[in-house]
Amino acid sequence: MTPDLSAQEARAAAGSAAPTRPLVVDLDGTLIQTDLLFEGLWRALAAGPGAALGFVGQLARGRAALKAHLADQVSIDAAALPYRPEVLELVRAARAEGRTTVLCTASDQRLAKAVAGHLGLFDAVHGSDGVRNLKGRNKAEFLVETYGEAGFDYVGDAAADRAVWSRAHGAITVGLSGAARRGVRSAGGLVQHLDVPPAGLKPYLKAMRPHQWLKNILIFLPVLAGHDFRPATWAAALAAFIAFSLIASSVYLSNDLLDLEADRAHPRKRNRPFASGQASLIAGTILTPLLLLAGFAMALLVGELRFLLVLGFYYLLTTAYSLSLKRKLVIDICTLAGLYTLRVVAGSAATGIPLSEWLIGFSVFFFLSLAAVKRQAELVDGLNSGRSGAAGRAYRTDDLPIVSTMAIAAGYAAVLQFSLYLNSSAVLKLYHSPKFLWGISPILLFWISRMVMRAHRGGMHDDPIIFAVRDRVSHVCGVAILGLALLAALT
Repeated sequence: MTPDLSAQEARAAAGSAAPTRPLVVDLDGTLIQTDLLFEGLWRALAAGPGAALGFVGQLARGRAALKAHLADQVSIDAAALPYRPEVLELVRAARAEGRTTVLCTASDQRLAKAVAGHLGLFDAVHGSDGVRNLKGRNKAEFLVETYGEAGFDYVGDAAADRAVWSRAHGAITVGLSGAARRGVRSAGGLVQHLDVPPAGLKPYLKAMRPHQWLKNILIFLPVLAGHDFRPATWAAALAAFIAFSLIASSVYLSNDLLDLEADRAHPRKRNRPFASGQASLIAGTILTPLLLLAGFAMALLVGELRFLLVLGFYYLLTTAYSLSLKRKLVIDICTLAGLYTLRVVAGSAATGIPLSEWLIGFSVFFFLSLAAVKRQAELVDGLNSGRSGAAGRAYRTDDLPIVSTMAIAAGYAAVLQFSLYLNSSAVLKLYHSPKFLWGISPILLFWISRMVMRAHRGGMHDDPIIFAVRDRVSHVCGVAILGLALLAALT
């Protein structure tokens, strides 16, 4: 039987070992709740999508060569990495007992040294050198050559570590499941298991941001504006909603993976699943294309080529936004507004309901206002946190007055567009009593002004639409607008 140890029990077991026997600790997934290979891959992609071509060439030379290439291209902020406190305590306890502590990892030697230098807890550091990938059997052979057969205790977390545990005097596993634990053996016969809280599916669902799918309700706007309530129309809109939601989740995952460094510097975003280490970068890298494929598969069920083209353009634009455009001054706000408006266009393409120039005009101004409010909220947050700007954005805190003015001007222009629409002949075709619609304009003016003021005072969620969904005053405004529209249509 092998014991399941708490962090305190594992420290006691490590301290009871012979002081001359080194404690060797793995890095990826063990000491840190992330993987530096995938950290490097995504950071290199964030610097420029052309980096992917270089990955293929280096990988042909072997994983060690790829890791060395990434170490040349990117740097890792060791202080911002998500560390496992249980393992840190284990290493500190070993040092307190006078034992030699060693960091041995398949990550590149330079990155491993950066981590060790930050922690100051290791007497020696061994990593991949561009030729030999220090993982599995390679790591086991290296440690035996260096410390002797059964001359060390080893702390690891993965199936690849079994080759090392089998050559170590003591095996300490980190976060292994019951089935995986049963296959662990050590040369000295000592096997201990360090429990860590299991991640489960919750972090991945959180990373997919299902609450953000609420934005895709905009797909139903052409249906409502056109008063087309046939079941087939609603079915097409629902399929389009699901397709957009899956594609959006794929983009959210890739955006979080690309933004690891910026998110860890943000007071709230540092708690996102990938930035905090709650979710695996490997699993996220796999899940991202799977969601993308599922979204386009659902789009095929809609059966409209125009919708498929709009969805494809949305994906390309939002990917370009994640990779580059969000760091471009003003372009980022215009792109965000375009992404919101594309959802309205997609609803028209999926259902076959023509878009009026009034709806398009209103959408452009209205969503430009919300996009500016989003940036305004980030700048206010940066100002309150003592930063010079929004992390990962091209704005400085002294740009705040201009961004706020953009939000107000675009919002009021949207209300003006709506008011002009009320004087058009199209209104008479859809509404029996269009006079009730005039009550919507002051409600919109109030709501837009309030959103800007909330952002100005630091009370705005990063995304104004999500804020509105949770805001009671916004609910009241929404019900009032809906009630006036029903009165205009039915009386």
